[in-house]
Amino acid sequence: MIRNATKLGFVAAAGALLLAGAAADARPRLTGEEQLAKLLDGRVAGKPVNCINLPNVQSSRVIDKTAIVYGSGSTLYVQRPKSGASSLNSDDILVTRLVSSQLCNIDVVQLRDRNGLFWRGFVSLDQFVPYSRPAKVALAN
Repeated sequence: MIRNATKLGFVAAAGALLLAGAAADARPRLTGEEQLAKLLDGRVAGKPVNCINLPNVQSSRVIDKTAIVYGSGSTLYVQRPKSGASSLNSDDILVTRLVSSQLCNIDVVQLRDRNGLFWRGFVSLDQFVPYSRPAKVALAN
């Protein structure tokens, strides 16, 4: 009888931990637009460009159903695809076949599932909008 009570206590404790974990994950998830706005907070948009130089890109981030953000130095280039943006998923791997070292608005990026490695779709690129932090102005005494 004591053994069954111990098992029951263990099961109850495990269940409580699972519920606590689920409650912690229950916070509202940001939409793609909200994630992008948070990422770009304090930055100013520059003039859109047709291409970015891939050797200078240090990072890329997929914002679900919204955009791809490429980091190059202190500048973030936001790519809002002409078509296929609704297929963007932060768990996807981006596959790009290039003719040169530049990624341009005429290129296509294929999406590959990170877990199963199967093809999920593609996006047709548009212009890249650079976002950078404004220069600080020194005040004269």
